[in-house]
Amino acid sequence: MLSVQHLRCGYGRKQVVFDVDFDVKPGEIVGIFGHNGSGKSTTIRTILGINPTLGGKIFFDGKDTTKASSRANVRAGMAMIPSERFVFADLTVQDNLLLGGANDPDANRRAQRMKLVLELFPILAERSGQLAGTMSGGQQRMVSLGLALMASPRLLMLDEPSLGLAPAVVQQIFDTVRKLADSEGLSVLLLEQNVGQALRIVDRVYVMRSGRVILHETAEQMRARESFWDLF
Repeated sequence: MLSVQHLRCGYGRKQVVFDVDFDVKPGEIVGIFGHNGSGKSTTIRTILGINPTLGGKIFFDGKDTTKASSRANVRAGMAMIPSERFVFADLTVQDNLLLGGANDPDANRRAQRMKLVLELFPILAERSGQLAGTMSGGQQRMVSLGLALMASPRLLMLDEPSLGLAPAVVQQIFDTVRKLADSEGLSVLLLEQNVGQALRIVDRVYVMRSGRVILHETAEQMRARESFWDLF
């Protein structure tokens, strides 16, 4: 679904990611682990088309999207949830979700996606008229995930979804992501520092340090490690 080859990117003329290679298969959850400043967020912002590439290639579903705009990539089936400011705070829960499906002209398909989102997160049906910005952090994260799912993505990129959330809420969100990968064939790129929780649901792991991939292992290999301190 996604193939990143020798990617170099950054901000302006400042390069922060160096020759990064990884791939995500259909229905697979791939984790990218690394400390703050390792280049994880810059990488997915570049994949989506927010940041320009400085070198290398990006292929999505077999097509070269290296120079594609974020708008084109979203229409092609990419979605990203950033680590912060991930809902439209001044809109209701319902309006956030409707906005997520606004690019789909098929009303029946939008209705089906709304049904799926509300089945996954019943609290959103209960709070449909509440302003998203007044909800708890965990509930806002559910709104953001629902908003992304309304666009019927084939690749979902999640940037630190556990940030600032209670462990029980993190577990619920991660379990939902795993369910979507298994039942919907959704491909997921999960950026995390919460290694323990993420390893419950990922299939493979890449570790980034100082803008480079330093390790690629299966989740089983990663779980067998006694410690992760040498990687961070």
